[in-house]
Amino acid sequence: MKTYNWALLGCGNIAEKFAEDLKLLPNAVLYATAARDKANAEKFAHKYGFERAYGSYEEMLSDPKVDVVYISTPHSHHHQHTIMCLNAKKAVLCEKPFAINSAQVAEMIACAKSNHVFLMEAFWTRFL
Repeated sequence: MKTYNWALLGCGNIAEKFAEDLKLLPNAVLYATAARDKANAEKFAHKYGFERAYGSYEEMLSDPKVDVVYISTPHSHHHQHTIMCLNAKKAVLCEKPFAINSAQVAEMIACAKSNHVFLMEAFWTRFL
């Protein structure tokens, strides 16, 4: 079974819930966390068993071992952070709401297509 190195961009409450469930997947490696404050990223990484912690989103995205990024920052930043990840050629699972408006969503989709990278909104009710 192929495994995927997951990275979490943002280490808040929603990321904690996601990390708890991610630990249950046999093909998910809890690889990296990133927060604006490295101490927060390190604390989160230690608590949930992630291998790496970064104090900068850009630094985490430059790590070639990162396969998939879960974005859990405030929704007002989803567009910016998603575009950043997609341009780094990282697959993205973005927490809801996906973006502020349909123009941002269109840009995110176009960016995913142009970079040939997976993009999905983390809308949990879809999977019930």
